[in-house]
This record gives sequence, C-alpha cells and structure tokens, in this order.
Amino acid sequence: MNSVTLAAGVRANLLALQQTSSVQEVVQNRLATGKKVNSALDNPGNFFTAAALSDRANDLTTLLDDMGQAVQTLKAADEGIKAIQKLVDSAKAKANQALASASTTDRNTFASEYNNLLTQIEDIAEDSGYKGKNLLNGDELKVIFNERTSDAQNSLTISGVSWTSVSNLSLAAVEDWSVGDDGDASINTTIDSLNTALTTLRTQASTFGTNLSSVQIRQDYTKAMVNTLQTGSDRLTLADQNEEGAKLLALNTRQQLSSTALSFASQADQNVLRLLG
Repeated sequence: MNSVTLAAGVRANLLALQQTSSVQEVVQNRLATGKKVNSALDNPGNFFTAAALSDRANDLTTLLDDMGQAVQTLKAADEGIKAIQKLVDSAKAKANQALASASTTDRNTFASEYNNLLTQIEDIAEDSGYKGKNLLNGDELKVIFNERTSDAQNSLTISGVSWTSVSNLSLAAVEDWSVGDDGDASINTTIDSLNTALTTLRTQASTFGTNLSSVQIRQDYTKAMVNTLQTGSDRLTLADQNEEGAKLLALNTRQQLSSTALSFASQADQNVLRLLG
C-alpha cells in the first residue's frame, strides 16, 4: 500500500497535536500518581536518590518499633520496682510492729506476714517481664539505634538484676522474732536489711529511669530523622498538583487550538476535492 502524502502545513500541525497529546499523558499520569518521578526513566538521579532515602527511612522505622518495645520493657521493670518498694515498706512496717509488741503470739504473726511479703516480692519480680524480657530476672536488653552493620552500630545494652530471689536484695525469711533481746536484735537486723533493700531499689529505679530517658530521646530523634528522610524523598519525586493541573488546562487549550489549526491546514485539500466533485 502506497503511503499517504500529507501537505507540509497539515504534517506540522499534526506533529504539534501529537506532541501535545504526549505531554498530556505525562501530566495526567503525574496527577493520577501524585509523583513527577515514577520510574528511573523519568529522572534517574532523583529516582535512585529518593529510593535510597526511602529505604533508610524504612530501616529506621523498623528500629523505631524495636525502641518502642524496649521502652515498654523498661516501663514493665519500673512498675515492678515500684510494687516491690511498696512491699518492702509493708515488710518494714511489720518489723516495726513486731519490735513494738511484747506479745510472742503477735510477733510470730508479724514474722509470718513478713515472710509472706518476701514471697510476694519474688513473685512480682518474676512477673515483671514484657514479651519474654524480664529485667528483674537477670535478662539483658539491647536497644539498637541505627541501621548500620554490627561493627558500626550504635546501641545501648541494659543489664538486668535478679530479684526473683530476695537474697539478692539482702533480705531473708525470719524465724525468731521472739520477745527479748535476741528477738529485738533479730528485728533490728531485719529493719537494717530492709533499709538497704530500699536503697538498692531506688538506685536501680534511677538507673532504669536514665536508660528509659536515653531510649526515648533516641526514639524522638529517630522519628524526626525518618520524617526528614521521607520529606527529602518526596521533594525529589512528588509532583506539585496545582502546577500539574494548570499545565493540563493549558495543554487542553493547546490541543483544541492545534485541532483547529489542523482543520485550517487541511482546507486546501478540501478545496481540491470540491473541484473534483
């Protein structure tokens, strides 16, 4: 089949119309996806740079989830310490009541209640874990702060304590709170041990509090960094919807004008057709 020959004016206007349609497709795609760079073909530099920024943001987001879980583990341990402190205070109150009593029966009752409180301290220490990590049962918690390999990793290792045995708090069950000097001496020794335990609890609570503060600061920093990375990636790839909308409006107008110009350019051929008619 022989090719159709077009007049120069018709060909020029047809080419302009095709170019306008091609640009329209690009603009419509940007409006539909919200992005000016949808593939490496659009802008290789921006595409791969934005991909690298997004990948790092995703890696940090994963670490951010882990930091959140570490915060909960520390909070669980802190709640356990608070509960244990209350039990130690109660145990101290029992010891003071026994010291003030001159009744052997009452002292034996107080001693039994004291021993029960020690058992509850061990139970709370055992129950202060979160997702399998218990900082009051000797577990160690490692919190990773960046996405680098292990040799360049920033992290915080939090050492736990083993309070599932009250002996690690310098406490022990009592047997003799009898009336008399020996019983009084035993009670006073117990009170001294309880005061030491309270000091240990407060010191450890302060240590965990410092660790919690450090993790939360890094958590906030990482959130800000993820936002910075995502914003940077978006600026390289996202389209300005207002600008693209204005472009599409202008292209639609240009398309109408090109169609009109094409119609005018083809009138010469139509005049020849009239002569032949």
